[in-house]
Order: sequence, then C-alpha cells, then structure tokens
Amino acid sequence: MSDAADTYDAGRIQVIEGLEAIRKRPGMYVGSTSQRGLHHMVFEALSPAAHEVLTRGAGSVEVTLTADGGVRVADDGPGVPFDSAGDAAPGLEAQLTQVYAGWELDDGRRTVRPDHFCVGLSTVNALSTRLTAEVRRDGVREIQEYARGVALAPPTPAGPATGSGTTLAFWPDADIFETTECSYDALAEHFRELAFLNRGLCMSLTDERRPGGAVTERFEGGVRDFVGFLETATEGEPAHPDILHFEVEDPRMAGSVEVALRWCDSGDAVVRSFANSGRTHEGGAHVEGFRAGLAAALTAYARERLLLTAADPDLDADRVGEGLTAVVSVKLDRTEFSGATRTLLGGAEVRPCVEEAVRVHVGTWLERHPEQASAVVHRIVGGAGRA
Repeated sequence: MSDAADTYDAGRIQVIEGLEAIRKRPGMYVGSTSQRGLHHMVFEALSPAAHEVLTRGAGSVEVTLTADGGVRVADDGPGVPFDSAGDAAPGLEAQLTQVYAGWELDDGRRTVRPDHFCVGLSTVNALSTRLTAEVRRDGVREIQEYARGVALAPPTPAGPATGSGTTLAFWPDADIFETTECSYDALAEHFRELAFLNRGLCMSLTDERRPGGAVTERFEGGVRDFVGFLETATEGEPAHPDILHFEVEDPRMAGSVEVALRWCDSGDAVVRSFANSGRTHEGGAHVEGFRAGLAAALTAYARERLLLTAADPDLDADRVGEGLTAVVSVKLDRTEFSGATRTLLGGAEVRPCVEEAVRVHVGTWLERHPEQASAVVHRIVGGAGRA
C-alpha cells in the first residue's frame, strides 16, 4: 500500500448536508427502507396534523391512501403559514426543507410523536419523488410543489380557500423504498391507538386503492376505552365492573402519567405502554414504576385487612398482574430512551413518579370500592399461596 493511500487529511472528508444526507442514509431517519420505514414517513406527516387538532382548534385529521400510490394528510386547523414569522415556530417551507425544523406544543411537550426518530417533515419531503403542500388560511389557498425535497417554485396563490387547514400529499420514492405500498391494516391500528391515547383526536383513514377501505376513530373515554377494547381479545370476564382510571401531572418528571386498568377472572396480563403516544414495546421506567406501585398498593391493602400475615411475603408484580389489562401512557417534555429503537423508556425520575401515582390512586380506589376491591384482592391472595 502506498504512502498516499495511507494519508488521511481534511481533503478526504466528504460533507453531506441537508436533505441530501437523508436521501444518502434513509435508514438513519426512518429506521429502514422496508414497509416499516414507509409507514414511519406517514407517521412523520401525521404528527403535526394531530398537533393542530389537539392544540390549535382543528377538528380532525384525514389520511388518504390515493389510487396512484400517494399519501394525503389533511387537517382543518388554522393552516400553517409557509413563511416563518420572527421568533415563532418555523413556517411550513422551513419544516419541509430544513432538517429538524419543526414544532412543539406550547408547553414544550410533543403529545403525539412518531414511533422512533421524530425528525420532521423534511424527511417526508426528501424521501418522496414529489410532494405538494397546500395551505388554506385567511381566505386564501396557496400551493407549493417539491421534487425529491427541492422546491420547484415559491408558494403560489391558487384562488380563494374554503375553510382553513393544511394538506400534504406525497409519493414515496421507489428508488429508496423496497415497496411504496402502505398497509391499510397497519396504519389503521396505529391511528386507533392515537385516538385512544388522545381524547378528542378524530382520525380517519381512507384507502382509495380498494372499495370499502375507510375507518374513522374517536374515543371520548380515552385510555379507559382502550382497556375495554383490549379486553375483547382476552378469554376471561371482568372481575369487577369499573375500569380504574387516573391521570396525574408531576413536575418532578416534567410530564404526566395516565393509567387505566381492570382485572379479569382469567388470562395473562396485557399491558400496553406508551411514551408521548409512541408504543414502547420493550417497556421501561414507566412500566417498572407501574408494576411496583400496583404491587405495593395491593400488598398494603391485603395486610391492613389481615389477608396476609406478618410471615407472608409481599405480593409480587407478576402475581398482581395475572388477568390484568392495563394501559400506561406517559407524556413528557423530554423523553429519554435506552437504545436506538426508542421502544424502551429511560429517565431516572420517571419510575418513582409513576410508582407513587399508581400506589396512591390504586390504594384510594381499593378503599373507596370495598366490594370490587374484595373481588380483586381475595382472588390474588387466594392464588398466591403461602410462603
């Protein structure tokens, strides 16, 4: 090998900037170039639209899988202006062309985030052969066209607007993705979860590629309704009529925790966990806190009523979870994850805050509902055996 080949200096460094970096390494931004990455593109486009519904007075988000292979995401909010205004949030054009330019809720919390990387609309734009952005605002309709992330022209007035809102239509790049065909079923499941986790969020999905492919989801009961939905897949009958539900804001973890749960008379535990509306398949600090708080509350109740003696061990988390269906959702100003997949939640302050909230609220529920508490605790203690 020559000395020249061994030489490494600044002249051999390749700098890749902006949207070119996204196209060069798409897996870093959407996880993969498989259908999973394609769906992540949809989630990235969906997040700001859901934000408009939850915080800015919009009524619904409509997602359409078009017959020509595109995806259209529309909301009926006030419309995101193309131009940035001073120190305000970046305008739509900046969000579409600048990496990580995006939005936050007024208190800094992203209530709805994509499942993994959260890198913004510029990723959607960069990985699409073409994208059309339409803004209806102040009685005017404006449109801007892009090709592979590059604006073809400035935003152009396109006549008067009927109503207000923002619509993005994009066509994923077949040169990048293994398939450009989204799964209606997979998207419908994800949208249903978002509607459960965010009361008042109305989600609709329409598939123009096949007849009858349409669904609208809105759940006023939120995660309480989510537990009822999950129970339909279990074999047992509810062990008590009420679904226990509570939501607590805790500044120590700069966020909130919402929990809904109910025990059935048989079956394995079904616990779904989320952080900022993204599924945490591997669990993490919020799930650990939930399990510990639940075991502590039931153990304290059983000991107070002499259902456990001093010699009996505490009820463990596995035992109190038998037959349980639960949803644990945290929404945090700053999320910390262990690993690149962002499905295992970290954060040293999250576990004790969730544990305390669960212990206090489950304990209160047991005290206030003695008949239901008796049905739950006698079943758990009776099956736990003696040490």
